[in-house]
Amino acid sequence: MAYVPTPDIIIEHDGPVAIVTLNQPDQRNAFSDAMHDGMQEIWTHLAKDRSVRAIVITGAGKAFSAGGNIPGFIRSYEDPIHRAESMRGAQRLLDAMLECPIPMVSAVNGPAVGLGCSVATSCDVVLIAESTFMADTHVPIGLVAGDGGAVQWPVLMGMLQAKYYLMTGDRIPAAKCVELGLATFAVPDDQLMTEAMRIANRLAAQPMQAIQETKRALNLHIQQAVRLVSPFANAAEEASFTTDDIRKTIEGFKK
Repeated sequence: MAYVPTPDIIIEHDGPVAIVTLNQPDQRNAFSDAMHDGMQEIWTHLAKDRSVRAIVITGAGKAFSAGGNIPGFIRSYEDPIHRAESMRGAQRLLDAMLECPIPMVSAVNGPAVGLGCSVATSCDVVLIAESTFMADTHVPIGLVAGDGGAVQWPVLMGMLQAKYYLMTGDRIPAAKCVELGLATFAVPDDQLMTEAMRIANRLAAQPMQAIQETKRALNLHIQQAVRLVSPFANAAEEASFTTDDIRKTIEGFKK
């Protein structure tokens, strides 16, 4: 029987490649609670499947992922218990991706924002459609950029560039993502999945122990940053849900 963590996430198999699709296109693949939970589980499941030697992750419809969804965002503002669990869930999701030994390719078919951006950049090869962008918009709406960007971006692009884009929340076009180090290649939109599958199959054909342990060695750089930065960054983001700035944002969402 096929493993189905939630209808909001589709897992398909094409030879040695598992294709994971975020499947809430009408919500721009924003993360519901069910998607949060499912995305924490699938990496362990796929790692145990000996037929899977590479993974491609993409989004259904016109977006990769808009990050957190608005109902969950409002609930986190109103319910401190949900807020704390949501923060822990986001961290568990990213930790599980970094721990998964299987090579991963993200095919960023549309905007990747907030947690969506962190999911994309947690992969080993990041392909981005030429027409789209990445962004971390925590700060402009009144939140600390705690659940990914503050940890990953300085490692990937350098501290000064990370500070600028996290503090402003500016959109980063595809070509700039490659220049900065958030993406590996920018690809014509209509060739994105073809190229993602080509690279995934190439990774799948590599000697397994060699490629998996090389991935683990490289991910230790990011995991060291996770251990250093995440406890403060996540606590600070959680605390920022209590400010007047975020109250104004929530009121705007409710109108």
